[in-house]
Amino acid sequence: MKGVIHTMLKIYKSLESGPLQELTLKTLEKGAWINIVDPTPYELKVVSNLTEVEPDFLRSALDDEERSHTDVEDNCVMVLTNVPVMRGHDSYDTLPLAIIITTEYIITVCLEETPVISEFNENTSRLFRTFKKTRFLFQILYKSATFYLRYLRQISKYSDEIEMKLRHSMKNQEILRLLELQKGLTYFNAALRSNGAVLDKLLRLRSNQNLRPILKMYEEDEDLLEDVIIENKQAREMVEMYSKILSRMADTFSSIVSNNLNLVMKFLAAMTIILAIPTVISSFFGMNVTVPFASDPMAFLYIAIIAAIIAFGCGYFLWRRDMF
Repeated sequence: MKGVIHTMLKIYKSLESGPLQELTLKTLEKGAWINIVDPTPYELKVVSNLTEVEPDFLRSALDDEERSHTDVEDNCVMVLTNVPVMRGHDSYDTLPLAIIITTEYIITVCLEETPVISEFNENTSRLFRTFKKTRFLFQILYKSATFYLRYLRQISKYSDEIEMKLRHSMKNQEILRLLELQKGLTYFNAALRSNGAVLDKLLRLRSNQNLRPILKMYEEDEDLLEDVIIENKQAREMVEMYSKILSRMADTFSSIVSNNLNLVMKFLAAMTIILAIPTVISSFFGMNVTVPFASDPMAFLYIAIIAAIIAFGCGYFLWRRDMF
């Protein structure tokens, strides 16, 4: 399920004093951040011409099945990462986000507006600088990792709620919620693994002298990259743990449902046997032959008492056999 998509192309540049300045394609300046959401072919062509970035780089994030990876060209580096999104109360997904760094600009491309990118706005402008492109890249990756952790804590909370409800009643709605959470964890697990490979490659690229003009990395930037790797690793460990918990929970409740069904079937089988006894006895006395009590006016009462005694005895036997 996809969210509502709004085409958007915004350009910002951090001022030395801190606030963000909004620019246009006509007033584009060095050190600007170009944020593109669900771009049209025309917008991609214009941005490609202005920034000299390959159109394929700009289009890479528009495939919602694209896996995280890093591509390097002579004049730019593209980091494609998968960021988490929330589709509903219990529904989680991931989206590819392309972050392209050139010698002059940083460009982000995504199919939808994501909470990760939305965190970088006027209110938080003092925390980042668009012209410090490498650090801005790592800040985006760090924010993505923190959103994974935030959503994973939500999943843990929802799974506890579902478990409490399932303890009291086995409703299909709660089981479907559990399956939805498991699906979200599967998406997260795949995304975090590929994101980890991207971070490992960025670690290797920092020693590449040819990329120094593009990926200018200082000591603070290296510390931030290490923080991103730690957060991503923690998120992966949490995903694996929660996946195991939800899987075992689903198996447990599946066993409970199966056991309850067996108990119901056993009870119905026992009741069928008990109720069949009066039927058999009455059928026997209803045959067109000479039978006991045929001429006795109290015959019905005798037959009913006999049937009740046999049924009671059979019921007691089945009860001792734990059929109830």
